[in-house]
Amino acid sequence: MSEQPPRRVRVVSPRSRAVRTSGSRAVSRDIGEQTIVGEVYMASLVRIQLRLAIGVLLILTVLLGGLPLLFLAEPDLVEVLVFGLPLPWLLLGVVVHPVLVAAALFYVRRAERNEADFAELVENS
Repeated sequence: MSEQPPRRVRVVSPRSRAVRTSGSRAVSRDIGEQTIVGEVYMASLVRIQLRLAIGVLLILTVLLGGLPLLFLAEPDLVEVLVFGLPLPWLLLGVVVHPVLVAAALFYVRRAERNEADFAELVENS
């Protein structure tokens, strides 16, 4: 008789019906465990938030720091009266506050948007 080759046997894991996870680790897990990938993600968030803070600070510095310089460069502006108040008092004592509130609102909204974008990136990765 002719000899037949051995019959093939399929070996499977007892967990073959278990839910398979993707080969890549979740970004949130990398962040939680402080892996190198997680540190890169967190560093990018910190860098974006720092860039936003420095940008807002520079704009406020130029706007608010420029006013006294403007009054030094143009001394005639110190004598201008608006609604019975000297222009420097009006600008530095009244107008500054709404500018600061607007800058703060802009900063908070943009920072929250950055964090939401980051959270979405983490969830989708």
